[in-house]
Amino acid sequence: MNQAEHIIPTRARPFEKTGKKTPFWLKRLLGRELAPSRDEYRAVTDALWDGDQPMDDLVTWMFEENPKQRRAQIQKAFEGDLTDAPQAVLDFFDTLSTPPAWIDFDLIEEGVDFIHSVGISAGYVLRDLALMGGYMLSGFNQSLVMTGALNKGTAQRIAETGKWWIDCTEHNGMRPFGPGYKSTLHVRMVHSLVRRGLDKHPDWDHARWGRPLSQIDMVATYLGFSVVMILGLRKMGIPVLPRESRAVIHLWSYACWIMGVEEKWLVQSEAEGMVLLNHTYATQSLPDATSKELAKSLSEEPLERSYHRFQNLKRKLSYHQHLGMSQYFLGKDKMAKLGFEDLGLPWYPLVSNAPRALLYTAEHFLPGQRKRQQKLGRQAQMDMLASMFGEKEHAIINPDTDHPAHV
Repeated sequence: MNQAEHIIPTRARPFEKTGKKTPFWLKRLLGRELAPSRDEYRAVTDALWDGDQPMDDLVTWMFEENPKQRRAQIQKAFEGDLTDAPQAVLDFFDTLSTPPAWIDFDLIEEGVDFIHSVGISAGYVLRDLALMGGYMLSGFNQSLVMTGALNKGTAQRIAETGKWWIDCTEHNGMRPFGPGYKSTLHVRMVHSLVRRGLDKHPDWDHARWGRPLSQIDMVATYLGFSVVMILGLRKMGIPVLPRESRAVIHLWSYACWIMGVEEKWLVQSEAEGMVLLNHTYATQSLPDATSKELAKSLSEEPLERSYHRFQNLKRKLSYHQHLGMSQYFLGKDKMAKLGFEDLGLPWYPLVSNAPRALLYTAEHFLPGQRKRQQKLGRQAQMDMLASMFGEKEHAIINPDTDHPAHV
């Protein structure tokens, strides 16, 4: 039964409540209203029932007989060795053999260069705006809470996501069997395993939430790495040129095609991404107890980081820096809905944004400085990742026995 033909999950807002008028200046910029048409609304709510059919089929095959052995065969193929691969594995890779015709790897590399150049500013936006702000959307939170992915062992999970992001933003990382390509396939299978586990979980309310880790939830996530990051960087005073914006969008559209997002949801411009992001909001519920639970866990993650010197001081400083950035991005009202009392003036962004933007602009546009900026920015990103992992291996998620993705 195609459930999408019969029911709109109750997590979605009624269509009549999605028609907020777009400001004139933004409508001119986008070339249209932000609000979805009725057909667009139906498309995003239908997608709440859609998973990732190619990977879901592969996982079904894996569980038909000797799951541990078959998972090892899949992992071997993910590393690039298709020697003696079973037909089910070859069938899956056939779906990846012909990327969308519009993919431009040179443009992807420009996106990588830009991401390197912004250094840890990207980390502030992705963590303190995209992730923290995403917790406002409680429809998205349910799978996170039920897997324990971000409310138990939060520091480890954030570090693992950071490792995936680092792999995807390596030069040539998204080429077939590059580090980002392989990490993305690994995460894609974990998503499918979680989807399979939660689909059967007695506490998963399909009528309310739709399919676990649905297409539209994956779409909202990937737009956080692209559109939201660009908007957040601009709010920090960092200029993003049109070509740079297009390159970042292109990088994450391709990465999320590999992740299993259907091509019809992949955008080619920042304007398209802003419209689609707004449409995904129609599928989300208001903040609830899960929003506060996840936000609290995320806020305390810096207190578990590892530093070679002055560890306690740096942990506390990082804790307040990130909270300040979240308040700067989200505002007092949204922070209150996430369970945070009035934090006062967000001192860290107030004292750091202008100098950071000025330094970035000077290095980015002065002749001969951009490569140096990219190198130092990437090192800062690697240092932040190292502080999250501490002495642990820098690795993508390996689900333990309590995780729905464990095999």
